[in-house]
Amino acid sequence: MLNKLVKWGRVSSPWVLHFNSGACNACDIEILAALMPHYDLERFGVMLKASPRHADVLLCSGPVTLQIAKRLQRIYAQMPNPKFVVAVGSCACSGGAFRGCYNVMEGVDAAIPVSAYIPGCPVKPESIIDGVAKLLNSLKTSA
Repeated sequence: MLNKLVKWGRVSSPWVLHFNSGACNACDIEILAALMPHYDLERFGVMLKASPRHADVLLCSGPVTLQIAKRLQRIYAQMPNPKFVVAVGSCACSGGAFRGCYNVMEGVDAAIPVSAYIPGCPVKPESIIDGVAKLLNSLKTSA
């Protein structure tokens, strides 16, 4: 019974951490736009948090560079279980325009496991809301 209550709380009110792993800032602007009152991602209970120790979902934008990979893995390790990662934008999904560069490891999944991919360059706020809603819906049905 307690596990069901904890899972309900996590699914009903996920706290997200936004992490830029080397993006051009276009996806970052769209992520922040989705969190603003015009699109209102908070209607799903989503709250932006500044600490990985309080976050349930990690929203990553940008390709993973060699310099940032260990930091991303450390942030992922600091998140409590169960934890979910959403790759936002083409760069986070596959490396995008930076794919093949000497300092880029490709997408976020090269460093940490990814739960959901939201492609686009830049991603629209509607797509971010749809992706997060589908992730939360899949968590509800997996009970």
